[in-house]
Amino acid sequence: MIARRFPLVLLVVTICSAAMSAGDSRTGKDLPPGTIQLRGAGSTFAAPLQKKWLEAYQKRHAKVVVSYDAIGSGEGTKQFLAGAVDFGASDAALSDEEMAAVTPGAQLVPVMAGSIVLAYNLDGLGGPLKLSRAVYADIFLGKITSWDDPRLQQLNPGLKLPRQNIALVVRQDGSGTTYAFTNHLNAISPEWRERGPGVGRLIAWLRPAMAVPGNEGVAGRIKLSQGAIGYVEYGIAQRGDLAMAWLENKAGAFIQPHGGSGLATLLNVRMPDNLRVFEPDPDGEDSYPIVTYSWLLEAVWKQSLYKIRSYVIYRARLRTDLLDNRSLAMLLEISKRLIY
Repeated sequence: MIARRFPLVLLVVTICSAAMSAGDSRTGKDLPPGTIQLRGAGSTFAAPLQKKWLEAYQKRHAKVVVSYDAIGSGEGTKQFLAGAVDFGASDAALSDEEMAAVTPGAQLVPVMAGSIVLAYNLDGLGGPLKLSRAVYADIFLGKITSWDDPRLQQLNPGLKLPRQNIALVVRQDGSGTTYAFTNHLNAISPEWRERGPGVGRLIAWLRPAMAVPGNEGVAGRIKLSQGAIGYVEYGIAQRGDLAMAWLENKAGAFIQPHGGSGLATLLNVRMPDNLRVFEPDPDGEDSYPIVTYSWLLEAVWKQSLYKIRSYVIYRARLRTDLLDNRSLAMLLEISKRLIY
């Protein structure tokens, strides 16, 4: 297997609205004659970037209408596998079995990456909350249920931790963010591996939790709920002005989430030929511990060459935004290998 370094530029994207769709919503008879329509669905993690790309693309290609519904990685994957959309987007790569189910074939293209943070709502702490690997795993295992737990106090001796129940906020829908988060917990916690709820897009949590759809939904519920903590994409937590915990990484350092905190991890990833890679517990003194890629899910279409060409141009626009000039030759090489 040939391994390549895949230097991604981590984009800090501003959420433009609470809407769960992007692009032109016209369909069928509403479209002018000769218009090509491309439909996508999936990741809410990737939705802000999809919105940015769609707006830029539509200005240059009026005859191609692209829409994207941010319905979550799980539902987006289902629609892609059922052939209901032209492309999907997921923060959990397709399994071999899922790829084999797509006729005449499927391919994955990593188009963005980012960090998953633990955002919380606690007034009057007096400083940032620090969480060790064992402690945040045990919070989501249901073993630590109060903010004044001695283990939390030991990690945060200068903070005013309240005598208050910890309220978990999790995803209600099938989610690539949930997959990446539980994959990380599975990597760092022996108890999660042996007795936990497992790894997946949809999880049966071991303790009662507030379940809401979408990354935006999780951020909104945390914002409204004193004593809450939940996992959410960094940009969405930042947009919501949520406090984010400093998390202990594999090297034992506590890393503050910020726009480039995942960069040290992702710039050193060895990308295999199938472009499917996970870093559930990254090495490195400065590495942020919870990062994920987000993939476009593409079918090898039997449709018109014009439609395929339109999609290739759209994807090239996306990927040109993501990669620096030094990576452009690699981009063209990978695109040729994938498309032709």
